[in-house]
Amino acid sequence: MALFRFKRKKEIKKKEEKKEIRKEPSTIKIAEDKKGKKLSKKEPELISKILIKPLITEKATNLAVENKYVFVVARKANKIEVKKVIEGLYGVQVPKINIIKTKGKKLRYGRTEGRTKKTKKAIITLKPGEKIDIFEK
Repeated sequence: MALFRFKRKKEIKKKEEKKEIRKEPSTIKIAEDKKGKKLSKKEPELISKILIKPLITEKATNLAVENKYVFVVARKANKIEVKKVIEGLYGVQVPKINIIKTKGKKLRYGRTEGRTKKTKKAIITLKPGEKIDIFEK
């Protein structure tokens, strides 16, 4: 009977270790300035973890006329993190953000079937009169 108790104690310890690992937040933490509003340009690693690339399509360029810009962002990023990164990187004010999650499309090469990657897009609305230079160039 003593052997079974010993094994159970080990199993309990392993379960507790797994719980501690799960407690860590899954979202990406952002370093803030002293004011707590903007992210400085000196942290390119944090910015590159959240903003993947600007999305330049026909539909996205038509939205630029309405002062809306589209970016592909990390799957774990939320609206608050995206807002801080955009405001810190481009120096603009962001009153509204819409986020869209997309499924991967089905692909087929002969017998082989698969899917493209899942993505997350952020549509960022800027205040009137402000622009982001990437889309004009």
